[in-house]
Amino acid sequence: MAADGRAAAAEVTARLMDGGFVAAEEEAEELVAAAQGDAEKLEALVARRLTGEPLAWITGTAPFCGLWIKVDPGVYVPRWQTEALAKRAAELLPEDGTAIDLCTGSGAIPAYLKARHPHARVLATDIDPKAVACARSNGVEAYQADLFGGLPQADIVTAVVPYVPTPSLPLLQRDTFTFESTLSYDGGPDGTAILRRVIAASRARIALLLELGADQIQTLGLEQCETIVDEEGDIRGVCCRTPDLPVRNDPA
Repeated sequence: MAADGRAAAAEVTARLMDGGFVAAEEEAEELVAAAQGDAEKLEALVARRLTGEPLAWITGTAPFCGLWIKVDPGVYVPRWQTEALAKRAAELLPEDGTAIDLCTGSGAIPAYLKARHPHARVLATDIDPKAVACARSNGVEAYQADLFGGLPQADIVTAVVPYVPTPSLPLLQRDTFTFESTLSYDGGPDGTAILRRVIAASRARIALLLELGADQIQTLGLEQCETIVDEEGDIRGVCCRTPDLPVRNDPA
C-alpha cells in the first residue's frame, strides 16, 4: 500500500475504533481498497459503515476460506466462524462426489467446495431469490427452494440455517436488524425449528454438517456427532455421519 493509502487507512482505522468496531484495522484496509484512491468515495463508504451497514454490502465482497466472495446488498454475509464447517465438508467430499448446501446465502460454502473439488457436483438452495442470484454470480449451481426442494441425495450436505432462539434475537448486535432480516437468524422458540427439519429430511449419504449453538447439540440428540470447533476452540457445529442422525429421509 502506498504512503497516501497507509495514511488514509490509519485515519479510517481511528474513526472505526472510535465507532466501536473491533476489527477496525482490517475493515479500514478493505474500505480504502474499495475506494481506489477516490477520497470522496472513501468518505461515503466510511459513513455507510459507521451506520452499521455490513462491510461486505459496502465493498461488495467478503473473505471466506481464502476466497473473495461476491456479496450483494441484502444477502447474508458469510462469517469466518463458518470456515471450520466448510473445511471439514471439503475433507469428506469425494473428488467426484456431490454436495448440497442449504440456506446458501451468497454461496460461500459451495464456492469453496467447488474450488477444492473441481470435479464434484456442488448444488445449493435458498428461499431468498436475491441470495440465489448472488450465489449464481459466484459460480454456484443454486436453486430457489425451501431446504432440499426436489434435489436428489448427495454425499455431503452442509447447512447454515437460522438457529438463533426467537427470544434471543434482541441480544444480537444492536444494528443487525437495522439492515438485515430476521429471516437469516430466527430459528424458532429454542432455535432448532429449521435444524430439526433439515435433520429429518437429510439426504446425505456420508455426512450432514450443521452450524448450531453448542447447547443445541443435546437438544437435538446429536451427542454421537463429531463437533466442529473454530480457531478459538469454540464449538460452531456438528458433523453427523448418516447412521448417527436420529431421524432421516423424511420429506423436506
